[in-house]
Order: sequence, then structure tokens, then C-alpha cells
Amino acid sequence: QVQLVESGGGLVQAGGSLRLSCAASGRTFSSNAMGWFRQAPGKDREFVAAINWRGDSTYYADSVKGRFTISRDNAKNTVYLQMNSLKPEDTAVYFCAARVRPLAALRPYEYDYWGQGTQVTVSS
Repeated sequence: QVQLVESGGGLVQAGGSLRLSCAASGRTFSSNAMGWFRQAPGKDREFVAAINWRGDSTYYADSVKGRFTISRDNAKNTVYLQMNSLKPEDTAVYFCAARVRPLAALRPYEYDYWGQGTQVTVSS
């Protein structure tokens, strides 16, 4: 079992930055691939970024590439999402997810554990 708790969301103006954190507890964090997804009102949950167990392979949605950076600190059991140059269309609830496999994946059904989500609102 893995418990995930996100933090760092909030309200920011367009062009600003936020850093989301996801603290994991439970089974060995360092063997899990991790991902960030987001869901805006009335829309499906969509992939944002993912990272493999060692942190040396990362993947991004085209919409965030060059603006967002995913990273992890296995010593702290934490994964991060640094979000720069935020746009109003980035407004959503952001979810952290863990996969009981070492390789990253891009689809929600490939993840086994989910956090409760943190709201990110970007004003224009």
C-alpha cells in the first residue's frame, strides 16, 4: 500500500510559478515510477508528467513541455512538479500517482495509487 499526499497548490497569476510536492509513505518509494495528472472541471483526467524509479527518465505532455519539470528525491520519498510560466489553461486539480513498476507510464489506468489532489488556479 502507498499513501500519497500532495501539497503546494494555490492561486497564481499567469506567468507565475508553483512547485507541487507529493510525499509518499508505505511500500518502497524508490522502486515506483511516479506521475502527475490533472483534471479541469468537466474534463477527463489528463497526463502531465512522469518519472521512472531512478529519476533519469522523464516524460511530459506537449502542453507543458519546456515549462514544467518533474523530479524526485528518493531519500525524502517525495516527487516534485515545478511549474513555470503558468497559463490560465493550467488551472485544474493536480494529482500525484504511483505505479508499482519502475518504468514510467502515461495513462491513468497504469497507475495503482493516487493522492487526493491539490488545486492550482491561474488567473489571467
